[in-house]
Amino acid sequence: MPADLLSSTFSALADPTRRAILARLAKGDSSVTELAQPFKMTLPGISKHLKVLERAGLIVRGRDAQWRPCHLKAAPLKDAAAWIADYRRFWEESLDRLGEYLDDLQKEHKTQT
Repeated sequence: MPADLLSSTFSALADPTRRAILARLAKGDSSVTELAQPFKMTLPGISKHLKVLERAGLIVRGRDAQWRPCHLKAAPLKDAAAWIADYRRFWEESLDRLGEYLDDLQKEHKTQT
């Protein structure tokens, strides 16, 4: 198991089934049976995915009589988005510098012709 929360979040997001489950939970709470419907997977298979999401802090499972709703907890996603945003700034700045360099090359080319 990853040692830090960011690693746990990215590890949980690495699987397309888990990302699809989170997308469904973003629309509202669902039971395990409801979450399993679009997948060709057994309920125990879906439960394993839910355990990974739960350990990563991305969902919580409640209990309401016979219904055990799953609920999205988006705080770890916010932390992951903030981490990615730092790299987005890096790439945007790099592309801006590249754009300036290309503009300078075009100006230089025009003055030579």
